[in-house]
Amino acid sequence: MSHIINVKSEVDIQRLPVNSEEHKFHDWIIRYTKSHILHSQCSTVDQCTKDIDHQCQFCIYTNTLQLPHLPEMVFPNNIMQLVHSSGVQIEFNALEALKLVSNGKLDIKVSCSDSWKESRDPSHLEEKVKPFDWTFSTDYKGSVTGPVTVTPTEERINIERLKQKEKILFYHELMLFEDELHDNGIASCTVKIRVMPSSFFVLLRYFLRVDGVMVRVNDTRFFHDFSTNYVLREFTNRESGVQQLGLPLPMFADPNLIAPHLPLRTGSYDKITWENNISMPNECASSTNSLDSKSSNITEDSDSKSSNITEDSDSKSNNTMEDSNKSKSDAS
Repeated sequence: MSHIINVKSEVDIQRLPVNSEEHKFHDWIIRYTKSHILHSQCSTVDQCTKDIDHQCQFCIYTNTLQLPHLPEMVFPNNIMQLVHSSGVQIEFNALEALKLVSNGKLDIKVSCSDSWKESRDPSHLEEKVKPFDWTFSTDYKGSVTGPVTVTPTEERINIERLKQKEKILFYHELMLFEDELHDNGIASCTVKIRVMPSSFFVLLRYFLRVDGVMVRVNDTRFFHDFSTNYVLREFTNRESGVQQLGLPLPMFADPNLIAPHLPLRTGSYDKITWENNISMPNECASSTNSLDSKSSNITEDSDSKSSNITEDSDSKSNNTMEDSNKSKSDAS
């Protein structure tokens, strides 16, 4: 049966529960943990100073990333893992996402500096323009480990298949980090997953909006058909200046609404493959009956929550069709 476990850490999160959940679907174990934001200062100064191998989470993030400052909200315990019986693991966490933030000159400060300065209060300009990527832009594509081969592929995720009505066995969304850019916009990184009887779909999204200047959406999508021995991973970078879009302001608040209007800048398409002749442990196998029983407690909530991740898929489909100059109607 699916379950939720509340646990407590000895140091960082006393009296603050970490919600975790774990499910088995075919050859996969899918789990997540979820908890509070990162502390704003060291919680064990003496220990962290003397023993670098047992530092608190704040010191781990600070020393590992070496950024002038971290996002306003970082969720170090928000972790999603997909573990295959072969030993393949796909993980999503805030630390790995923030490792890809540039710690040098900020490109957007150069390319959009004039319009950005014109829209800001000069008295606060020095505070807001930092000598690093203060938008926390990341092209994090998830952390893939284990006996896998990652190769470029011409195969694409079948968006039409994702639009088909199929029972949702599991759905969840995690926030990895978020920052309001000193009230100049928003930068956020989230991961969503939905599991159906035949497959799973994951959307990892970095969303940036610098008010009056530009919008950026970095999406990484994962799709796996349970009958195959590979996962398709697609990364796209879409961005545009606000003036070039000419859209109503409310649209800029919702990445699902604005993403279809952003031009594609870069993209990469990979196939993550593993050997399929590894015998699967009995506890990792799940029959149709066991899947139905596991999903009975979560299907009702999942059906209502999964609309967002479906809209995200529709957005990608719309962009793909625009890029290829094909005309199709939007999904309802």
